[in-house]
Amino acid sequence: MPAPDDARAAGATLGAMSSPRAREAASGPGAQLAAPVFDTDERSFDRDVIERSHQVPVIVDFWAGWCAPCRMLAPVLERAVEARGGEVLLAKVDVDANPGLAARYGVRGIPAVKAFRDGGVVAEFTGAQPPAAVDAFLARVVPSRAERLAREGARTRDEAKLREALALDPRNREARVALARLVLERGELAEAAALLEEVAGDFVADGLRARVALLEAGGPDLSRLARAFELADRGAYRESLELLEAELAGESDRERRDLLRRVMVGIFAELGQGDPLATEFRRRLAALVS
Repeated sequence: MPAPDDARAAGATLGAMSSPRAREAASGPGAQLAAPVFDTDERSFDRDVIERSHQVPVIVDFWAGWCAPCRMLAPVLERAVEARGGEVLLAKVDVDANPGLAARYGVRGIPAVKAFRDGGVVAEFTGAQPPAAVDAFLARVVPSRAERLAREGARTRDEAKLREALALDPRNREARVALARLVLERGELAEAAALLEEVAGDFVADGLRARVALLEAGGPDLSRLARAFELADRGAYRESLELLEAELAGESDRERRDLLRRVMVGIFAELGQGDPLATEFRRRLAALVS
């Protein structure tokens, strides 16, 4: 991204012209994240963008003061974001002041616009775009009503919201898994199995399917298994995993051993890849099944 020295020297002045107004975040990078448009830099990027994108999509505009297309795109992008009333945020990154961020995200031409959701880039474009193209880009990035209902319903365990999300989008994975968990806790095994049937490639869903199979099979250890599942649902993961590990260690039937393993792997997925408890019990599980 070369720029003439004289243009680079004028960058601060031109940068001030990149918006049709003085941005609300003028007090510094990430200073007012309540504002839909704000500046960020290498020190605050992870907090401002990566962490924030787990709650709301964040669009990042990589720009420079000497870049004429950047100044063309900025007001279009800012107006489009502001029109969405908080459904999406816009972070501005001056590539001259933050070359590390430009390198980190492979920015080779500007303006470069990248959309972040759940900590990663999900869509991007390069170059100035007309308002219609910017609106279409944001429409792909902003969660649908079904996605918003599913996320909120899963977070608050709101069954009505989860069912509404599935009515709008029967294929919504998050709503299916969260609702299956709720009905499973009530002992409604058939509905839980039906909800999980169409969810493939998801370790949490597979662990819940294994729970259904174990509960349907019954047996003398059913009360101990039910206790392990109840502990997991309450967030007492260590106690739950210890009970499941003991059941697996004492089980000789290959099919039941596999079901117990799948339940434990599902809990690992819920805890997250880097969770210390998941790491500890993943090693212990590997020793048991080897």
